[in-house]
Amino acid sequence: MPSPMADVVDTLNIALEVACTEAEGPGKRMAIWVQGCPLRCRGCCNPEFLADVPRQQRAVDDVIADLLRAQTERGIEGLSLLGGEPTRQAPALAVVAEAAQAAGLSVMVFSGFTLEALRAEDAPGVARLLAATDLLVDGAYDETRRTTTRRFIGSDNQVLHFLTDRYSATDPRFAAPNTVELRIVVDTDGAQRFELNGWPVRGAQTR
Repeated sequence: MPSPMADVVDTLNIALEVACTEAEGPGKRMAIWVQGCPLRCRGCCNPEFLADVPRQQRAVDDVIADLLRAQTERGIEGLSLLGGEPTRQAPALAVVAEAAQAAGLSVMVFSGFTLEALRAEDAPGVARLLAATDLLVDGAYDETRRTTTRRFIGSDNQVLHFLTDRYSATDPRFAAPNTVELRIVVDTDGAQRFELNGWPVRGAQTR
């Protein structure tokens, strides 16, 4: 069932935003994890992002401003959208994805639904989001088919779709094994916290 926020175009419910990462797609990318997913894949590495509850309520315009700032200051080449389940906030994310492509950035989406299912459903904004997507990793995570050797892929049933000619399967960046990144983040109040993203070892979680 779509999220209650699925029809809200100007607001995103975000679990985590990282201005620059090299673990969530080719090259340096801004990554956005949305909150909420109707799937409950056993062994999901982001279980805290599954519940359909309010987290960081962000205006789409503010997220786009963050994206353009990351392009200028960090030299990112693209935007990656993860979750949670990005297609359940497709109307708002489509606007962000279109802004990314208009700025010359690529867009990568990670979805637990297959491309065939996404194209067949009538959920708000999904077709528009797919139209603004260069790379799609699709399919629910299958813990019994877990892999660490396919870059940006969690389990062997998942497929990397090249929806535009921005990238190709011959790009050597897609042949490397998965990796993780660990950052020490200092909050505005001076408190320090760790952020882990990428494909962690069994039992670890993205925070």
